Amino acid sequence: MDTVFKALADTTRRSLLDELFKQDGQTLSALEQRLPMTRFGVMKHLSVLEEAGLVTTKRRGREKLHFLNPVPIRLVHDRWVSKYAEPWAAALSGLKRDLEEDTMEKVFEIYIKTTPERLWEAITDPEMRQQYSFGLRVNSDFTPGSRYEMAGPDGGIWGEGENLEVDPPRRLVQSMTALWSDEVKQEGTSRITWEIEPVGDSCRLTVTHDQLREGAHGELYGGWPMILSGLKTLLETGEQLTTPASVRFSPEGSGQAS
Repeated sequence: MDTVFKALADTTRRSLLDELFKQDGQTLSALEQRLPMTRFGVMKHLSVLEEAGLVTTKRRGREKLHFLNPVPIRLVHDRWVSKYAEPWAAALSGLKRDLEEDTMEKVFEIYIKTTPERLWEAITDPEMRQQYSFGLRVNSDFTPGSRYEMAGPDGGIWGEGENLEVDPPRRLVQSMTALWSDEVKQEGTSRITWEIEPVGDSCRLTVTHDQLREGAHGELYGGWPMILSGLKTLLETGEQLTTPASVRFSPEGSGQAS
């Protein structure tokens, strides 16, 4: 929390986050052109944001792309703000981001004090998944090429897909077709990649949701900050966030009552 507040205290760093909010997946050169400072200065500010977990990076060939990671802001919201001003603060984690080739990619990162094995169990066990994923049970045998279904609290199938890569406890790649509303049904199939990396006595979990149509409906990806916050809370405290099981994914990450 301290590093997040420190990072947000600087006007320039908030401006960098604003730029990534407007257009995600930017290179250092692109960000440098948007701010009245040297390349070295932008690099220093980006380093502070990365240390706080507010920015995460991915390589695309020779380019290094920077993504806004709203999960730490969601954690601040859950701990300090939600009980006072939930309707207003939820918009902090809203995203409107475009990438080249008419597709969008969303990258979320969080650190959880647990083991890779326990984290993998929480991702693949339907009982555990139900506790932090809006009441959804993900049923599958999690073998390469196998199918999975997301069973909703109402007993219906809210989503389905294929387990494309299964490498426990390090990497899980899945296709995903959302079925919980008429709007998301029209979006077709996207891809979700879970990557687990041990870091000391903790794990860094990176979730990449890509192959999204440009301008895709926000319900497809807006719920990730809350899901990952709930996962962290469950594994570190054994408790659940007070998120109603009937909440859907939404662009703001706060959900919409179903």
